[in-house]
Amino acid sequence: MRRPPSQPSPSASRKGKEPLRFLNRSTFPFAATVLVFVLLYVAASLHYTGFSRPQVFLNLLADNAFVGVAAVGLTFVILTGGIDLSVGSAVGCGSIIIATLVEKQHVHPVIAILLVLAMGTTVGSGMGALIRYFDLPPFLVTLAGLFLYRGIGLLVSMESVSIMHPLFARLSMAGVPLGDAGSLQLSAIVFLLVVAVGIYLSRHTTFGRVTYAIGGSEQSALLMGLPVGRTKMGVYALSGFCSALASVVYAVYTSAGNANAGTGLELDAIAAVVVGGTLLSGGTGYVAGTLVGVLIFGVIQTAITFQGTLSSWWTKIAAGTLLLLFILLQRAMHRRAR
Repeated sequence: MRRPPSQPSPSASRKGKEPLRFLNRSTFPFAATVLVFVLLYVAASLHYTGFSRPQVFLNLLADNAFVGVAAVGLTFVILTGGIDLSVGSAVGCGSIIIATLVEKQHVHPVIAILLVLAMGTTVGSGMGALIRYFDLPPFLVTLAGLFLYRGIGLLVSMESVSIMHPLFARLSMAGVPLGDAGSLQLSAIVFLLVVAVGIYLSRHTTFGRVTYAIGGSEQSALLMGLPVGRTKMGVYALSGFCSALASVVYAVYTSAGNANAGTGLELDAIAAVVVGGTLLSGGTGYVAGTLVGVLIFGVIQTAITFQGTLSSWWTKIAAGTLLLLFILLQRAMHRRAR
């Protein structure tokens, strides 16, 4: 018996819906982020001569690497529904400690770097322990961490310290040649490696799955017997490690340490994570989206530099506007889902 023409077969109906199946509450913010980046990059390439050169794109990764590395660690914290306000001051504190140890105390750079990474991981674990065992608000705990890092950095040195060690000079010039496209600097390579590791942790490990579960519903995760407390400590330890690594990238990139470096960087990192499609309420987001979010702000900043007549503060205005739009988008999707 033939089906009437007015009633399409179930298979045809499924085929009609298949192209839109990937656009759900989880993936739509990420797709919107990628679309915004493509539109901004194409518009800037058409408007400014030389913007589309491959080296300009590679510089987006290198110039924003320390922000991006810190943002990757912060992504895991926000996925749990938490926040880490200490990442910016950790960059300044770590960089000045490295510079002071290397230049004034004549400590080998490798040892100085390892000490800073250990310090960042330890402080992050400590903040995670306070949040876990004393049930303190992450906002207040990490705000205390912000003041702690900044105070330690200024106690070490209130002046910027240049790093003249030959190893730092070689690292700052290191990169992978890509032929006519230019070269990929070491800071950009570190950034991409951190993103790759973050994607693997978030999508292919128990740690990542529990992180998403906590953000979705911490009470449900507890009822399922998941290691909620241990994972919360882990995400703050990871954020602390990434912040310390970002300070190393900053020190190599600038060949200097400055206790005041990273002022406001925590806000840039949060903006990149949110614009990258991670919900502030937790449970939804992608590390790859954070990469695209960092690149979006890099494109805006580079376009303003190409313009030449605009103040650098327009970068903050554009970032604030984008952040507001994405928060409104998230709120609209949340209400639609409810």
